[in-house]
Amino acid sequence: MIGLASLDVIQGDGEAIDDCWNRIGIHGDKSCPLLADHIHCRNCQVYAAAAVRLLDRYSLSRDTLHGEVAQTPGQVASRSLVVFRLAEEWLALATRCLVEIAPMQPVHSLPHQRSRALQGVANVRGALVPSLSLAELLGVDVSVNPTTSARIVPRLLILAAAGGSVVVPVDEVDGIHRIDLGELEKASQAAGQAGTRFTRSVLPFKGRSVRVLDETQLLDAVSRSLT
Repeated sequence: MIGLASLDVIQGDGEAIDDCWNRIGIHGDKSCPLLADHIHCRNCQVYAAAAVRLLDRYSLSRDTLHGEVAQTPGQVASRSLVVFRLAEEWLALATRCLVEIAPMQPVHSLPHQRSRALQGVANVRGALVPSLSLAELLGVDVSVNPTTSARIVPRLLILAAAGGSVVVPVDEVDGIHRIDLGELEKASQAAGQAGTRFTRSVLPFKGRSVRVLDETQLLDAVSRSLT
């Protein structure tokens, strides 16, 4: 459980989190109108959203974002991957092309959009960022989306593409994981039989089959979708 004190002075996602619990909440003057319903700030959605942002920030800062890592003698070389879900399919992408994981934002459609993958633009901390459908690029069938619990929250992955950042909505983020390069090399043998677009390997992970994406090909396709 994350305590209120843990969130007092956190800068989340590059932007200060409004610690309203310290001003008008349980540790402030208790003037917040939501307290009557929630009794305590930890039961409030505002506090829950702040906690999620904190966890996302800590998750990214804990892992380096430079792909393969040269380990000290005796350690195994590994690659950092962000594992996420689109509909029923689990995917992984090298974190070296990941800027951050952000809360979902409304996507505003554009007139005369340039490609089927381009959904529109999203407002990310005051900046308009193109939003793309990974499902469209990857050919993922989103017509069947498994029932999820209230604890599973969709996210935006902000990717570093040529020319600037783009956002791609995903249904769930499992987290950032270091995978042994030897495991990835073995998994690459399954990629040929998968026959799916932009797939570098198919990795068994946590009882799932996870498609490890080829980030170079994927980002090239992203850039083409914007031109």
